[in-house]
Amino acid sequence: MKNLTLNLTLISAACALSSGLTFAAVQESENAAAVEKISVVGAASNLVITAEDLEQFQANDLADIFRTTPSVAVGGSVGVAQKIYIRGLEDSYLNVTVDGAQQTSTLFHHVGRVTLDPDLLKQIDVQAGAGEATSGPGAIGGSISFKTKDAQDLLSDEEQFGGRVKANYFSNNGTRLSGSVYGKVSDDWGLLGYYSTINRDNMENGDGEEILGSAADQDLLFLKGSGTIGEHHYLSFSVEQRDEEGEFSARPNWMVAEGAALYSSEAERETYVANYAFDYDNAVYLEATAYQTNSSFSGGRFAWLADIDTFGLDIRNTTELTNHKFVYGVDYRSDEVESGSVGGPVENREEGTVLGVYGQGHSDITSDLLVSYGVRFDKYTFDQSILLEEYYGDLVTAEAVSLDDNEVSFNLGALYTLSDEWAIGLGYAQAARGKEIGDGFTIDGVLWKGLPVVNEDLVPETVANIEASIEYSDDNLNAKFTVFNSTIDDVISADFNGDAIYTNIGELDTAGFEFDVAYQVGDIDLFLGYSSVSTELAPRDDLYSNASYSSIDINGYEFDGLGNSRGDTWLLGADYNVTDDLIIGASINHVNSLSIDTLHGALEAGWTDAIYRLTKPAYTTVDAYLDFEVAPNFKVNLVVTNLLNEQYIDHSSVADYSEVFGSVVGPDEAGRDIRVSVTFDF
Repeated sequence: MKNLTLNLTLISAACALSSGLTFAAVQESENAAAVEKISVVGAASNLVITAEDLEQFQANDLADIFRTTPSVAVGGSVGVAQKIYIRGLEDSYLNVTVDGAQQTSTLFHHVGRVTLDPDLLKQIDVQAGAGEATSGPGAIGGSISFKTKDAQDLLSDEEQFGGRVKANYFSNNGTRLSGSVYGKVSDDWGLLGYYSTINRDNMENGDGEEILGSAADQDLLFLKGSGTIGEHHYLSFSVEQRDEEGEFSARPNWMVAEGAALYSSEAERETYVANYAFDYDNAVYLEATAYQTNSSFSGGRFAWLADIDTFGLDIRNTTELTNHKFVYGVDYRSDEVESGSVGGPVENREEGTVLGVYGQGHSDITSDLLVSYGVRFDKYTFDQSILLEEYYGDLVTAEAVSLDDNEVSFNLGALYTLSDEWAIGLGYAQAARGKEIGDGFTIDGVLWKGLPVVNEDLVPETVANIEASIEYSDDNLNAKFTVFNSTIDDVISADFNGDAIYTNIGELDTAGFEFDVAYQVGDIDLFLGYSSVSTELAPRDDLYSNASYSSIDINGYEFDGLGNSRGDTWLLGADYNVTDDLIIGASINHVNSLSIDTLHGALEAGWTDAIYRLTKPAYTTVDAYLDFEVAPNFKVNLVVTNLLNEQYIDHSSVADYSEVFGSVVGPDEAGRDIRVSVTFDF
């Protein structure tokens, strides 16, 4: 966060209508065809996090990655259970990619589906809300694109070989050791190898009490080769292997009570990615990505194994004219999930595919008016196999079902420059998602519920997202205000009234506003961010038989997989460049208290006799850091997170329902954590 623009990108996560006006003006002055940098419906990103940002706070998990982003939250506390939320919607509604490889489905609804090593990341691009056709299939709530480093990012022009050794000590949860080597095998090709190991002990909360079930060991190996072939071609290959083992509770995203059982569990992921680019001229800039991912989660209370295999590709071309840019292509993804007892036969299987064809245009209509427009066609297929009938015979009464759905989505937006300082934006975007494979545990409900996973009348989810923004920018000040409303029709969810496990349960409405301000004075950067979001379900008429509800606030226990309501979130921070080698900074994050009515499903099932008024208390956390480059190849970083030792449950975690159900309580967040890292480059 070394300048005004970077501060703004850290806290915005706000406007899916436009990229920064100042940035666009700079690009236009440098390149007459720079309209490709401008996107007024859903920018390639409206939030950018860089490797430098992650290093400043010694990012250790997903929560650390998005620590300074009011509109992006991470719940779950325990690493394996963390889930990302954008504007209240869970990451199952996002198109999440790593170097273009989509991270799909959920192995177990009590654990997260996105697992990353922050040290590997070069950049993270976040689009909040449905946006451009190029965002990929199913991007109902937006998209997150993680990009990894390669050898060329770490080598200077004169270097042929290098390496990095890094040691982290976390006072509240363990250690991390990592090492990387990288070098040029020719003038045009580089290789990168990276390995890290994390030993995490049980954390302590703000009251000094042990957070049981939060210890784990993580190992990651990453190899990447990249470079150019001839004058116009670029190629990269990477492989990533990740393993996490620990003693987790039956539901890792819930609190573990004293004396409760813990179960040996293991989460693994292996991903292969190939990227190709052919940069010929303004008419032909061809990009292709192919990937394969296998992820699994085994163990737990039922000694269960869930395994997901994914294969996909994306091929697109960019054509630039004087005042226009067009991106068009095709993407495809195939997913398969299998589950059953560890060491036993496969008991359940689901398969799904999505084929997309898309086009997105950006046009500079006048010097003051920019527009973007796009269309996307997606074809979803879903097939379920019930294998248990081979072992349980007549006990399996459900029948396998196949679905085949086609959806078309449009987007349109405009950005108008009022003056050198002021700009306004308006945009409308659609997205769609058909039934995808379920998590390896939920699909087992075929046996014990006697219901099919889906029925033939299940329809895809569709969303309409509208946003408006106004932005002010001058030499030292940048401010932006955004208001948005997103409506998801025919929401698909599990375990509600119906004749199938997954049914369409109603309409999900997300509305709110965000603003951010960044100001630079001398060597000090100041920033302020704010996010207020309401996420409510308008249930279908027959969803609840005992009462009629016009709207229900979403919560992470009752509506797992959809979203979570959160109090208004504030972020205030400052960075000070003391010298060229020393940077210090601090941030304050405050979340307002929130009260909502919950447990409608529990009342319907007879588990409770009344609607429960849930209160999520307010909390404030303070973080500070010091980044000191002792020598050109030696850096020391000191961070204190949760400086005031606040005791709290993050609003994006499962809340505290102990007054009704004693065991349903989300895990506490970690108390004060003093982090020290030493990095040596050679």
